[in-house]
Amino acid sequence: MKQTLLAVAMLFVLGSCASKKKLLSAQKQANEIQIQLDKARADLNDCDSRTAGLNNDLKAKNDELTSKNAKLKELEEQVDFLKKNNNNLLDRMSDLSVISKEGSESIKKSLAMMDQQGTQIRDLNKSIQHKDSLNMALVLNLKRSLADVSDEDVQIEVKKGVVYVSLSDKMLFKSGSSVINTAAETVLSKVAKILNDYKEIEILIEGHTDNVPIATDKVADNWDLSVLRATSVARTLQKKYGVEPVRMIAGGRGEYLPKVANDSAPNRSLNRRTEIIITPKLDQFFNLYTPNAGK
Repeated sequence: MKQTLLAVAMLFVLGSCASKKKLLSAQKQANEIQIQLDKARADLNDCDSRTAGLNNDLKAKNDELTSKNAKLKELEEQVDFLKKNNNNLLDRMSDLSVISKEGSESIKKSLAMMDQQGTQIRDLNKSIQHKDSLNMALVLNLKRSLADVSDEDVQIEVKKGVVYVSLSDKMLFKSGSSVINTAAETVLSKVAKILNDYKEIEILIEGHTDNVPIATDKVADNWDLSVLRATSVARTLQKKYGVEPVRMIAGGRGEYLPKVANDSAPNRSLNRRTEIIITPKLDQFFNLYTPNAGK
């Protein structure tokens, strides 16, 4: 009898140990699932935040475009009004014998010139509208393509009617070097894809440094370093990612165009950057001011 009770007790203990192991295993799996769930929620919140930012940018650009369209319509209405008044004036002049033939011809030429100027105004406004639409598309595509890159490494904005892509030097280069880091090539490849999608734009690449002096056997000063860094970026865009060199200009600003004062380490870090400035083809744009250009 004692032996039977002892056997039953041992079975109970063994069963209890097995159940405890299963419980611990289940608890571990539940913890892992909870961690994955928390990460998924964080990723979803970050995605929602970026989507909201892009939507806000799109709304602002659409509002700006609507405003410019309204101004363009107002100018066209003014031109139509002037043309109607001009025609009435010509009809009246034909009945006035006091106006000489030469005077009438002179007035007609002046009115024809006004009509030509009205056409130039419409063409210029259409060009500006096209450029603004292009800038909006560029900004949205760049932000979408670089959504996974830290804002500290890449900043995208529109200033003075052109798109600026500012790349931090800590992402691109080692201190005092103009050799591009391997990790930065992923970012440049994404920028190059957008640049290759828009053939009607030109690209100005500017290197910038802080005001801390530098002099080595390969670099004379900060100005020299900024130029070398700009040409290094241009060369990478050309040779690795197929951006046409005829569209690019590379230059250096040295320490002479800082974003902020060079009075602290964080500020100096902001000033050390390479900017890719995307502009329309200026020769085509300025031809609107000289209608006979190229004829």
